[in-house]
Amino acid sequence: MSEPRRTAVHVATPATSANLGPGFDALGLALELHDEIDVGVRDDDRVVVSIDGEGADELPRDASHLVVSAMRTTFEAAGERLPGLDLHCRNRIPHGRGLGSSASAIVAGVAAATALLGGGDPATGGLDRDRVFRIAADIEGHPDNVAPCVHGGFTIAWRGAEGWRALPLAPSPRIRPIVCVPEERLSTERARGLLPESVPHGDAAFSAGRSALLVAAVSGHPELLMAATEDRLHEPYRGPAMPASAELIRTLRDRDGLPAVVSGAGPTVLVLDHGADGPEPAGEPGPRGGLRQNSAGPADSIRERAGTGWHIRPLRIDPAGVRISSPRS
Repeated sequence: MSEPRRTAVHVATPATSANLGPGFDALGLALELHDEIDVGVRDDDRVVVSIDGEGADELPRDASHLVVSAMRTTFEAAGERLPGLDLHCRNRIPHGRGLGSSASAIVAGVAAATALLGGGDPATGGLDRDRVFRIAADIEGHPDNVAPCVHGGFTIAWRGAEGWRALPLAPSPRIRPIVCVPEERLSTERARGLLPESVPHGDAAFSAGRSALLVAAVSGHPELLMAATEDRLHEPYRGPAMPASAELIRTLRDRDGLPAVVSGAGPTVLVLDHGADGPEPAGEPGPRGGLRQNSAGPADSIRERAGTGWHIRPLRIDPAGVRISSPRS
């Protein structure tokens, strides 16, 4: 039995970090930093978009907005026409930094449209996550950010004969992600354009082995993260386009023994600190998915290494993925 149709919905979607080193286009982690949207159906055919936060001065405020485009695709897949909409976006995920902002927007649009169409089983909160994932991955073109954004936690994603698939896994509670976000941006298209058509067989074999080790490290053996996050498949080729990020990664790995990698296509640097033994992260969540800065833990030493021009943010791993609720007043 499907849920009845709604006329308005609130959606929250987490930031994500893909690849995690050698897990190129396959592995991803959801982070507790959220974008939110409120969307309601209008009585006319107009699409009205308002934006607060990241991208407020540059993103479109009409039907070309990525959330609206994803909603249209979802409605058309159901054989229906997109209605008029009032859409308000609260953006906290940095754009063009490798933290899954486009995947977040796409997943938000697909999930919102699914709810408005009445799709999903009320027993699971009214959201068919597998369907949301498949549609969003089709739109995005690769599943590594979409999977953790939909399912939360740590995910493996791939495409087989039956289409897009994702396997959510529980990450070790000892892992404490820290993102190092620079001021400059790097588009995913440019980052992908730096990759060669082929790589040496030895490098491919190395990265395949490290990717397998990475699944074990994140799932329960974080003491293996330094070896597990070594990559020869994409990071060496992208380094020249983000020299400051490449240098910070080298410094954190070689001098501090911290498992640092490029987050997604970059230029954000992700550190998968696993601390001593406790599950508590180095930062506490602030209002509505933001973050209160906390100087505890390795974040202090990372700030010293990074210098100016970087925003160092400890974050929790988001366990739930996309969330749907009633609109906020």
